[in-house]
Amino acid sequence: MEELEVELERARSLDVAALADAIETIGFECTRCGACCKSEDDDPHTATVFPDEVRELEDATERDWREIARPMPYGLDEDGTGETFEWALQTAACGDCTFYEEDEDGTGACTVHDSRPLICETYPFSVALGGTSQPMGEAVDSVALDGQREAGETGDESGMVRAHECEGLGRNISREDAESLADALKERAVRDIEEAIAVRDNYEPANLGPDETVVHDSEGAKRPDGTAYEG
Repeated sequence: MEELEVELERARSLDVAALADAIETIGFECTRCGACCKSEDDDPHTATVFPDEVRELEDATERDWREIARPMPYGLDEDGTGETFEWALQTAACGDCTFYEEDEDGTGACTVHDSRPLICETYPFSVALGGTSQPMGEAVDSVALDGQREAGETGDESGMVRAHECEGLGRNISREDAESLADALKERAVRDIEEAIAVRDNYEPANLGPDETVVHDSEGAKRPDGTAYEG
C-alpha cells in the first residue's frame, strides 16, 4: 500500500477523545488578536483552502472564485505564472486575508466565520501522523496521542497534536470546545491526505503557454478563475 494510503487509514482511525485530551493539555482560547489572519513580515497571509470550500464561500458571499482563492504561490514564477498545487485564501492589498476585518480597538473578526475553511477552524493546531504529509510550520508545543508531552522524543507512530504560535495557547478550554475542535481537527487530517492522494492521481503536466498559470487540485487542473484547464 502507498504511504499516503497508509497515512489516510491512520487519520481515519484517530480517536477524537484522545485529540481532545491533547488539546486540553495544551490549552487554548481565541483572543481575536487576528495574527493568524494577517500578513507577516511583508509576506501575504497564506492559508490552504479546498475546492469545495471555495464553492461554499462562493455561495455564502456571492463572490466569484478569484475573489475567494488564489493559486498557492509556492513554485510559481515571480510574475505569478507557472504550475502550482492547491489554493490559498485570497488576500487584500495589505496582505491580510480578504475576509478579515478589525474593529477600531484592534479586535479582529472573520466575516465568514460560519463558513470558514477547516484550516482556519482548527488553528493553531495540526495533527502529525509521521507519514509523507507534513503539517504547517514549526510547532511551539506538542502532545503525543498517548498523552506524553514532547512527542517528538517518544516517536510519532501514534500521532501527535502540534500547536503553532498563537497568543491564545495555554488558556483553559472547556471539554465541549476541545471535543468540537478535535472533531474538526480529525476531519482536516483526513481531508488533507485525501486531497494529496487525489492531486497525485489526477496530476498531468500542463502544456503551458506564455503567461499562463495552472493550479492542480483534487479535481484536476484549473485556471486561476477555477475553471477547468484544457491545455
